Amino acid sequence: MLQLAERMSRAKPSAIMAVADKAKKLKAAGRDIISFSIGVPNFLPGEHVYAAARDALAHDSGQYGSNRGSDALLDAFLKHLEGSGLPGYARTNLAVGIGAKQTLYNLAEALLDPGDEIVFPTPYWTTYVDIADILEAKVTTLPCPSTQNYKLLPAQLDKALATKPKVFLFNNPSNPTGMVYTREEIAALAEVVVKHPDTWIILDDIYNRLIFDGIGYHNFLHTQPQLRERTIVVDSLSKTYGMPGWRVGLIAAPVGVAQAVVTLNSNHITNIPEVVSAAATAALTGPQDITVQKCAEFAQKRDQVLAVLNAIPGVHCPRPQGAFYAFPDISVAFGKKHGTSVISSDVDFCDLLLEVKGVACVPGSAFGEPRALRISYTCKSAELTDGMKRIQEFFAELN
Repeated sequence: MLQLAERMSRAKPSAIMAVADKAKKLKAAGRDIISFSIGVPNFLPGEHVYAAARDALAHDSGQYGSNRGSDALLDAFLKHLEGSGLPGYARTNLAVGIGAKQTLYNLAEALLDPGDEIVFPTPYWTTYVDIADILEAKVTTLPCPSTQNYKLLPAQLDKALATKPKVFLFNNPSNPTGMVYTREEIAALAEVVVKHPDTWIILDDIYNRLIFDGIGYHNFLHTQPQLRERTIVVDSLSKTYGMPGWRVGLIAAPVGVAQAVVTLNSNHITNIPEVVSAAATAALTGPQDITVQKCAEFAQKRDQVLAVLNAIPGVHCPRPQGAFYAFPDISVAFGKKHGTSVISSDVDFCDLLLEVKGVACVPGSAFGEPRALRISYTCKSAELTDGMKRIQEFFAELN
């Protein structure tokens, strides 16, 4: 009997997309559904991005592009890095991929052999585990519960790196929690990383332009520049510029790592499309006013979400200061009933919330934290108000 490759037994569909697809089907069937599920920014890029795309179409070469990325896009990313306090890179340190997800997959292929250990904090973005499982890497998670504001502590990191894992993966600002590390917190963690030279560092910083409350963007390399020889910075246009469907991910890395990703690109994707490259270049080099405006709007929506969550007895939600997520601990609902239905887990809670109130959220267990759920608050203001009211009503109806 013909069979798929054994690795497919370890490959799982995205838990986030599963919830989003369910919400879409219910809405298509006529249900009044508000979706807080998928992490899309829900705004479009500026006209200059579309103008660049149209111009690229008008002058299309019809040829293959560079496996690394076009010179114009690479140079635009170099300026972006310099503006983020990360100067000194060259084109040979860079590579472009089909979104940050494909770029992370390439990095995992380049750095991890079967059995190699990868370490990252919990809660984590679902894809981290999914990629590691496919490649047969050993996953070690570092629990960071709501009681420590979902943040990794230096002592935890020190203990984990003492075992010499192959890769340490760090996400700031965080998906799913929206938490942002301060300069002092980043400096303390970077100091620990310096002590353990046998581990590659991947910094998933794709929300670095969506930070609130004046905290600013901070990176291990800002305080410990010597880490650059083993650190890979991952970025993306999806969230910052309202371009998730354009699929542009980028890395800045040591030359050998960047070249490894370029080599994998040559076997996987060849290059990103010329029109996409032109649009991405325009996004990075053009006016940034839409991003600034949306960041301010997301901060206001964050406040709106927190005001409701903080008014629900027993719910604890550390204050997110970036991205566009809230990640409340809703374990106070466990053991309670809605009507005759018992809530025993985060999955039960989210299933009932969708069934009874028409609000779609992703269970926290998808992110390694089964006491919570993720709210993506990028929808229209009226929908956000209505959806949060429904969540508050749902809690009030529990007994």
